[in-house]
Amino acid sequence: MGFEDLMKTVSVLEFRKHAGEIIRSAVKGQRMVMTYRGKPVFRIEPVEDKKAVADDPFYRLAEIAEKNAPSLNNNQIDSIVYGE
Repeated sequence: MGFEDLMKTVSVLEFRKHAGEIIRSAVKGQRMVMTYRGKPVFRIEPVEDKKAVADDPFYRLAEIAEKNAPSLNNNQIDSIVYGE
C-alpha cells in the first residue's frame, strides 16, 4: 500500500461542485489526491507555514551543480543534498 492509497481521492467533478468544502478540509490538514477520468493527476495538501533557514540544503543547489558538472539526475542531487 503506497502513500497515495492512504489519501482521500477527489475527482475534478467533485472539486468543481464542492471546492469550498475541499479547500477548508485542506486548511485543516487533509491531504487529497485529485483524479481526472479516474486517474490520479495531482495532490491537494496544506502548505506548511514554515520559514526556510539560511543553512537549508536547497540553497546549495547551484554550488553542487557547478562542482558536479556536466549534470546530475534528481536522485543524485537528493543524495548529495539530503544524504539519502
